[in-house]
Amino acid sequence: MPPTKRARKVSSADDDDEDYRRRRDRNNEAVKKSRYKSKQRTQETSTRVSKLKAENQMLEEKVNTLTKELQFLKELFLAHASNSPNPKKSIEVEVNQ
Repeated sequence: MPPTKRARKVSSADDDDEDYRRRRDRNNEAVKKSRYKSKQRTQETSTRVSKLKAENQMLEEKVNTLTKELQFLKELFLAHASNSPNPKKSIEVEVNQ
């Protein structure tokens, strides 16, 4: 009987080793896949950050341009209004023309 038990142990050990190897291989593949996806997400986030920074810069420049234009138009309006003896009549004349 001892040889039979030994044979079973060897066979069982081989099965355990195969099962362990199979689980390790599956885990290794899962880790590779997880790391790849993580790198992809990081790259996508980095790309999105770059695009948003560029868009933000463009919008800030547009705000500055529009602010300057608004200031210019306010000054123009105030200069025109102060030169007119009666601002209401001046505005009405311009509207009617």
